[in-house]
Amino acid sequence: MSSPSTRPPAAAPAVLKGLSTLDRFLPVWIGVAMAAGLLLGRAVPGLNTALETVKVGGISLPIALGLLLMMYPVLAKVRYDRLGTVTGDRRLLLSSLLLNWVVGPALMFALAWTLLPDLPAYRTGLIIVGLARCIAMVLIWNDLACGDREAAAVLVAINSIFQVVAFAALGWFYLQILPAWLGLGEGTALQVSAWDIAQSVLIFLGIPLAAGYASRKLGERSKGRDWYEERFLPKVGPVALYGLLFTIVILFALQGHTIGERPGDVARIALPLLVYFAVMWGGSFLFGRAIGLPYDRTATLAFTAAGNNFELAIAVAIGVFGVTSGQALAGVVGPLIEVPVLVALVYVSLWGRRLFTTTASKGPAHV
Repeated sequence: MSSPSTRPPAAAPAVLKGLSTLDRFLPVWIGVAMAAGLLLGRAVPGLNTALETVKVGGISLPIALGLLLMMYPVLAKVRYDRLGTVTGDRRLLLSSLLLNWVVGPALMFALAWTLLPDLPAYRTGLIIVGLARCIAMVLIWNDLACGDREAAAVLVAINSIFQVVAFAALGWFYLQILPAWLGLGEGTALQVSAWDIAQSVLIFLGIPLAAGYASRKLGERSKGRDWYEERFLPKVGPVALYGLLFTIVILFALQGHTIGERPGDVARIALPLLVYFAVMWGGSFLFGRAIGLPYDRTATLAFTAAGNNFELAIAVAIGVFGVTSGQALAGVVGPLIEVPVLVALVYVSLWGRRLFTTTASKGPAHV
């Protein structure tokens, strides 16, 4: 997709008009992908078993391939020589750590216990989703919302490190210690190794990150930056959204039968998720503006805080509680709700750009 030049905030609504057909009608394509996945899952007997036969990092191979295709073009667009300007922004880094590792898990814990007090399996699954911070799809939403691409890469890398180090400890705290302290009953044990988490991070972030970095370095060295950004990136850019749509089809195909048989359970799980995404994104967006971040970094802060690493959450839920468990269903419903909600928030973010009186240091660029 194209990389428009820097625009003043007043011209933010024009961003939508400048999008390609693929971008402009993204909600339509996602709706079609969801419907196609549901129909495919119900029309083809045994499809679930076939898709789950081969796994990568605990995730179905087709989903894993879709995620890698989705992330590579975005990471290939990152200007890695600009990362130093992000690491020096303490407001952004500290705010992201606070929102991701303190506010996010605590909010999901509160919503799960408040809205699902009678459904312990789903409640546990949602808490696991809240602990798994986003390292994949957030790059797509950030790019579509004209966020700071370099900042997104840095925040995703930081989240990855924290996931490896802190996920198991936070799971122990929120599933066992805190419920006991609050008199909510016995906790739920969560046995997951740091290596299992690191494996997920290495596969779903490490591989596309290494490929994206190598593409830019080798491309610029052999052909120059102008060729790389004006010729190469426009060709590979659409692959990210094709990967996203493919992933959505497979996700809905895998769960089409379950969604059709248990719509009431899906609705119960969806409610706290809807509240979570709205509060996390909206609160983070307003917080970024309040502390003086420019629009592009505020959008990045909001999307990285609101998104979750559903690959890890699903893998952990299946590994600990089983593929047919309520915890696994809650993990699967997570991305089914997150995708349309965060797509809608991309448009809200672009509209909210008018609230900022200063422009970012560089122009927005789309996937």
